[in-house]
Amino acid sequence: MENFSFQNPVKLIMGRGTIAQLAHEIPSNKRIMITFGGGSVKNNGVYEQVKAALKDHYTIEFWGIESNPSIETLRKAIEYGKENKVDFLLAVGGGSVIDGTKLISAGLLYDGDAWDLVLSGKPATHTIPLAAVLTLPATGSEMNAGAVISRHETKEKYPFYAGYPLFSILDPEVTFSLPDYQIACGIADTFVHVMEQYLTTPGQSRLMDRWAEGILQTLAEIAPKIKENKHDYKLMSDFMLSATMALNGFIAMGVSQDWATHMIGHELTALHGLTHGHTLAIILPATMQVLREAKGDKLIQYGERVWNITTGTREERIEKAIRCTEDFFRSLGLTTRLHEENIGEDTINEIERRFNERGVKYGENGDVTGTVARKILETAL
Repeated sequence: MENFSFQNPVKLIMGRGTIAQLAHEIPSNKRIMITFGGGSVKNNGVYEQVKAALKDHYTIEFWGIESNPSIETLRKAIEYGKENKVDFLLAVGGGSVIDGTKLISAGLLYDGDAWDLVLSGKPATHTIPLAAVLTLPATGSEMNAGAVISRHETKEKYPFYAGYPLFSILDPEVTFSLPDYQIACGIADTFVHVMEQYLTTPGQSRLMDRWAEGILQTLAEIAPKIKENKHDYKLMSDFMLSATMALNGFIAMGVSQDWATHMIGHELTALHGLTHGHTLAIILPATMQVLREAKGDKLIQYGERVWNITTGTREERIEKAIRCTEDFFRSLGLTTRLHEENIGEDTINEIERRFNERGVKYGENGDVTGTVARKILETAL
């Protein structure tokens, strides 16, 4: 196990009716800007619950933070927040709303263009406090300091790091009205978050391995049941908490990480607008295939412990593990090939060019260059 320093200060408040606790968690003297995405929270009762809880607080609202939040939208939110002297942020939505609100929290205290903060590659340390009411499990943004911000005019997408939410409220009942596609993408996103931290170097930590495998096994078990009944409180509770635990730093302690699949997936989203979790379902099996030699020992372990693959030659077991992974994503109702989304050679060329131009080397071994990314994308065709 590698040396590490770990801290996660987020207070999780989970369960039925917990949105009402906003009234007690946010000081009454705060000037709050509530950030939203589209209008779904007005259809599932979340908006009314939030407003009722904060009826005695000063609040303003900013609507329209889109999937893959854009700097173009967030600049408007920052300007609006400055005009109203906001000193507390409440993100109500999925990972994109929370991600965008993290940049707003830094932008409100920055005199320049908030895009500078994204491009700096450094964590923002001067921020105003924020909290979250999660409505779509997927990104884990409710319990981490990370975000991903897009720039539509140049079709770019970059990671950004700011402060952790002070607290996050998770009421599984708000997920009952989610579209099937969003649930599928959320499960895929959660699954791949775990894999990015798990499918790397073997023998680093028994505890981290089994913790990660437990989340993967849970997702594999509940996914078909959720497809049958997404109004099952226990199932959606397990899904919601799995998404949070997948990317709050707990399973990353002392182990190497990959993230090549995510970096390639981000480019697909930036170029084509494909939902993030869906891009990961397309790219992960191809990443596993191209890097099967380097990841072979861990693929064997993964296949045995998650998919009960215990027979066959080494190569057969690796192939079965990869196939089970792709079959799992397809069972969610997601496509797993680029051609199914009308994505082809032009996109592969552009992503290779971007990787080479930036000189990036992703993966736990730093071996996923533009050339390797091309191989992964060609395998995903």
